[in-house]
Amino acid sequence: MRKAGRVRVLVVDDSAFMRKAISTMLESDPEIEVVDTARDGLEAIEKVKALNPDLVTLDVEMPRMDGLTALKHIMEEHPLPVLMVSSLTTEGAEATLTALELGAVDFIPKDLSYVSLDIVKIKDSLLEKVKTIVRKGLRRIGPAEPKVLTPPPKRKFELVAIGVSTGGPMSLQKILPKFPPDLPAGVLIVQHMPPNFTRPLAERLDKLSPFEVREAEDGDEVVPGRVLLAPGGKHLRVRRRGEVEVDESPVQALYKPSVDELMASVARHYGPRGVGVIMTGMGHDGREGVRLLKEKGGYVIAQDETSCVIYGMPKAVVEEGLADAILPLEEIPEHISKLFPKEGTCRA
Repeated sequence: MRKAGRVRVLVVDDSAFMRKAISTMLESDPEIEVVDTARDGLEAIEKVKALNPDLVTLDVEMPRMDGLTALKHIMEEHPLPVLMVSSLTTEGAEATLTALELGAVDFIPKDLSYVSLDIVKIKDSLLEKVKTIVRKGLRRIGPAEPKVLTPPPKRKFELVAIGVSTGGPMSLQKILPKFPPDLPAGVLIVQHMPPNFTRPLAERLDKLSPFEVREAEDGDEVVPGRVLLAPGGKHLRVRRRGEVEVDESPVQALYKPSVDELMASVARHYGPRGVGVIMTGMGHDGREGVRLLKEKGGYVIAQDETSCVIYGMPKAVVEEGLADAILPLEEIPEHISKLFPKEGTCRA
């Protein structure tokens, strides 16, 4: 029997330990109910049809039918939010990115040493993701009008810094190919991801985009036609104008890489010539860095609620009055192009 108001979750994993661990974390929240578990993809498909859960957590490597095959069937026959359970390996990263392309919303880590070290953080993140993702779907948010609160100023910008989290990999794949191929600025990106995940993501983005995209290394130059993605587990900052640094300090940062660290460094070294973009994600990472960027005269774009998978990071910026423009995902590239008019043209 359905318990009123609860988010109903089906947990799918071939490991009895992981089924129990995930179920225990989920049911520690009175707003979440684990309706059943499944041991492989075939069981998952059957139980999705029979139970109609609000969300599924889905392992990748399973007997009889693997998670990616099951995900394809679920998205074709009974689409609903799916969180992948991913090992923190290069192979796990590739499978996870493929799952996101197939329709999965996000992923949670399976690596047991990682879970044991960060169990509270993993649990809190899992609970928030499950409730936020499902409830956004239930709200059925309608289309929103773009809000350009501050027209693009008449000055030369030199850098675009992007911060993004949950929903980011697919969002980046949608917007980067639409950036002007002759954009006269470097682009730096912080995407919340574990180690081993960011290099495969950068390689995918590189194939889709009209310019070079790669995982950042310490000392890399910031130049037009190059996009640098922060490595998982390390921070990406501007060391001086035209050069980045990549390191693990501060070690105790809540997120590593941190959007706040990137935006604060852009504020210091680029000031009014920096553009900050905050996209889909939980929490408020980026808000304080963007505040510094605004104080230095930089320009800030926030993704709107309608097009976000999770409207957390952009919401934190918008509610503080720090956004110059609040835009649907698909309109961000065009707006950025207006900040970099070609010689002899006027800004819109």
